[in-house]
Amino acid sequence: MNNNANRTLELLRESGAMLEGHFLLSSGRHSDRYFQCARLLQYPDRAAEALKGVVSALREDMAAGRLAIDLVVGPAMGGIIVAYELGRQLGLPAIFTERDDSGAMTLRRGFEIQAGQRILIAEDVVTTGKSSEECAAVLEQLGGKVVALACVVDRRSDQRADRGFDQQAQGAAVRWPIYRACKVSVETWDAADCSLCKQQIPYVKPGSRKFNS
Repeated sequence: MNNNANRTLELLRESGAMLEGHFLLSSGRHSDRYFQCARLLQYPDRAAEALKGVVSALREDMAAGRLAIDLVVGPAMGGIIVAYELGRQLGLPAIFTERDDSGAMTLRRGFEIQAGQRILIAEDVVTTGKSSEECAAVLEQLGGKVVALACVVDRRSDQRADRGFDQQAQGAAVRWPIYRACKVSVETWDAADCSLCKQQIPYVKPGSRKFNS
């Protein structure tokens, strides 16, 4: 793990952003740890520091011609501040998608996507990539082209590489290069096979996604 990643983990701990217990994740899976990145992102200086390694990796690939970005988009709620901070450091506009009353991801508030616009999706935490895919579906339907994904915490399992980005990670449902501030391996379970549920430990749902019963 590089120095930037180690520092991001320190910032998460200092901010009380790493929680332990029994959690229902936005993906629908259960876990014994949860990253409440809002506790970190409430501090502008810590947000800037945590994401500087991501910005450095993005700039390197942009300068080398491996990547081009016109717009940063963060799925609400967790991706809004991340998108804003990445846009600020990269000198790019930053907007967000959000869920309507039915829970479907949508683009509102007068935001527009231009045909062929190259988009970086920004998240706070990536576990399965589900929110990113929902966001991408909206953007692609409007003519945008998602070229990469950036996040503060990459908690996907079965990673192969320990680099600033991982384009072809095994066992992950992400179809773009991913630029992460830090990688943390956390065990998760399907709801029907959750070890904590079997111990009858109640869970909490700290995320913002609505679940249909």
